Amino acid sequence: MAYVIAEPCVGVKDTACVDACPVDCIHPKKDSEKFSNEQMLYIDPVECIDCGACVPVCPVSAIFALDDLPEKWADYAQKNAAFFGR
Repeated sequence: MAYVIAEPCVGVKDTACVDACPVDCIHPKKDSEKFSNEQMLYIDPVECIDCGACVPVCPVSAIFALDDLPEKWADYAQKNAAFFGR
């Protein structure tokens, strides 16, 4: 997994990262049924190409490279993967 969305996204769900992603790996999108039911956005660990385009546009600094993910949010790597059934 290249990038992970962590706790700062919970309750925010700003979709600037969705628009910045060149491979469409951040979900759910605003027009998805799941958008209103989810507390945060998630990055697909298989589809992510490790480009980092999402990082600078996140207004709450919720996106981290897996190696830089703070220990207190380590469980978010699994939460991102689980959203995609991985």
